[in-house]
Amino acid sequence: MDFSQTVKDLRQSFASGKTRSNEWRTAQLKGVIKLIQENEEVISEALYKDLHKNKAEAAIMELILCVNDAVNAINSLDSWTKPEKVSKGALYLMDNAYIIKEPLGVALIIGAWNYPIQLILLPLIGAIAAGNCALIKPSEVSEASARFIEEYIPKYLDKDCFKVINGGVAETTAILEQKFDTIFYTGNSQVAKVVMAAAAKNLTPVILELGGKSPVYIDTKTDLAVVARRLCWGKFCNAGQTCIAPDYVMCPEEIQDELIEKMKVSIEEFYTADPKTSDSYGRIVNNRHFTRIQRLKQGSAVAVGGEEDEKENFISPTVLRDVKLTDTVMQDEIFGPLLPIVPVKDHTEAIDIINTREKPLALYVFTKNSKISQEFRDRTSSGAIVVNDTVVHGGLPTLPFGGVGNSGLGSYHGKFSFNAFSHDKPVLEKSLAMDSVNNIRYPPYTDKKLGWVKWIMTKKPKKQGMLAFFPFVAIGVIFSFMFKVIGVGAESINTKKQL
Repeated sequence: MDFSQTVKDLRQSFASGKTRSNEWRTAQLKGVIKLIQENEEVISEALYKDLHKNKAEAAIMELILCVNDAVNAINSLDSWTKPEKVSKGALYLMDNAYIIKEPLGVALIIGAWNYPIQLILLPLIGAIAAGNCALIKPSEVSEASARFIEEYIPKYLDKDCFKVINGGVAETTAILEQKFDTIFYTGNSQVAKVVMAAAAKNLTPVILELGGKSPVYIDTKTDLAVVARRLCWGKFCNAGQTCIAPDYVMCPEEIQDELIEKMKVSIEEFYTADPKTSDSYGRIVNNRHFTRIQRLKQGSAVAVGGEEDEKENFISPTVLRDVKLTDTVMQDEIFGPLLPIVPVKDHTEAIDIINTREKPLALYVFTKNSKISQEFRDRTSSGAIVVNDTVVHGGLPTLPFGGVGNSGLGSYHGKFSFNAFSHDKPVLEKSLAMDSVNNIRYPPYTDKKLGWVKWIMTKKPKKQGMLAFFPFVAIGVIFSFMFKVIGVGAESINTKKQL
């Protein structure tokens, strides 16, 4: 397989300059909105077929997010693309200095199977807003959604600037042999290393949206009924197949039993006593992942759920109790509807456990004590931290969404998506007039010139009170010196002419 011509065509489209105008970008963003709004039923059917995803869950977790992000980009495009003025020191007072947002060029977007529409369209919105072309590679695991992307993207977006390629590992490998200007990948850390290695051959920048074991700490004296509802919603939506889903819970041992009872009540409220019959509960994406999740709970005590049906790739919402850090379920990201509870002495032990592991994509803390939440904030590192809820930060476009360390590289959503696909290009514009002012930086060098250069260029700590007005006095002195230099330069020229 050779995709070099596809990439070449995209490069030619980008080189034409058509993606640079805000009018073109706005038209494409409106195309994304129409794509979703005119085909909501078709999308919902594809998501149900791939993941047994309820229509309401699809709207909340995928479609509305994308529409809102596109609308936000349209409304903000003029301000995002406006040159950004920067502060200038005395040496640059006569110059024009600013930053422009330059599109990177041709982007590769590799989507994931768990949110197969959102995880293609959200980064694509950022690529469009920033003025890029893109090659789109949906995940082959969610087959119906991948076919939708391949069929409908060309109907709503510029065919010359956006191409979709479907396929498996062989196709993805061949695509990665091509040179791109940026690569946006969503998935697991193992494949991310392959993507990053391929990008390194061409020094291509990457955005890696990964995952990890996102921990939860539940403090004593919290409302466990509310905690259970928010925890179960974040964990079991999409059958636990969410990158920021709570992966395991830590709590003092004395509240474990009550927490389990409250979670059992919440699970029944959400999905009935028989989740298999609930239209609101999803399925594992395929048999390979079903088997993987099934193995993870071996050796752990089931407190709630545990039912399975391999024919339907069904695993019920399952809570595991008294889990040890050495248990199988605690070694890798679960990415499924298993929720282990690890009893700890207090929040200090929980923090120590978090800090001995890879940095997670999200960290959730349930507490009424602001000092405890502040300790988690200040003493741990994670892609995000949420206090007294789960998952919801992913829907706020004014917050960056991304990981740190093993959980990801870079961030997006809202303006952060626009920034992810843009280059901050510095621009400095000078006049050719009054070049005598530059005599102090031209050879031959003298001690006198060096003294002036040090005085002008060396920064000092910020002054307080009346001393804050000193820079304005200094500017006046500098201008006086500049005019003196100009006069001396002119006098020197006249003297040479007379000679």
